[in-house]
Amino acid sequence: MRNPKASVKPTAKPAARPAGKPGSYVKFSDKLTDSLNDIGRMIQDHKDMIDAIQEVALELTGSMSTLHSLTVKYATKANQILDVLLPILKNIPVIPKNVMTLLTEMEKYTQNIIDNAAKTSRTITDVHGGLQTGDVSRLKVHAGELKNVTSALTSILPKN
Repeated sequence: MRNPKASVKPTAKPAARPAGKPGSYVKFSDKLTDSLNDIGRMIQDHKDMIDAIQEVALELTGSMSTLHSLTVKYATKANQILDVLLPILKNIPVIPKNVMTLLTEMEKYTQNIIDNAAKTSRTITDVHGGLQTGDVSRLKVHAGELKNVTSALTSILPKN
């Protein structure tokens, strides 16, 4: 009689052990070091682009700051003029209604610019500072604020 255990052949190969000592393993730190080295190489490969983007962003925030100051300056002057003119013009019947509507809307737009001036200025300054110092968390905080500033400015644009 044959031995029943002898006729059973394994269908799968036993798990292969890594080369080296019995029970050897790959250290996590070696894997992480390789990954970090790859990341370091990628950063070095793209360093010029990263630096250029930062420089452009710094210049853009500087330009936005200047444009913002100019806008607030002239919005304030226009608002002061409209604050004096509108009450006078409302009592003059020969002024066309569409002109009064335009002047009233202009006063509303300029007031909106003035009302948002401090917040917009603070956001621009903080973003510029975050770009200068490389403070990513500071930049992330202001990403949402910049969207709000854009929305506020877009809302006051005249509809054609």
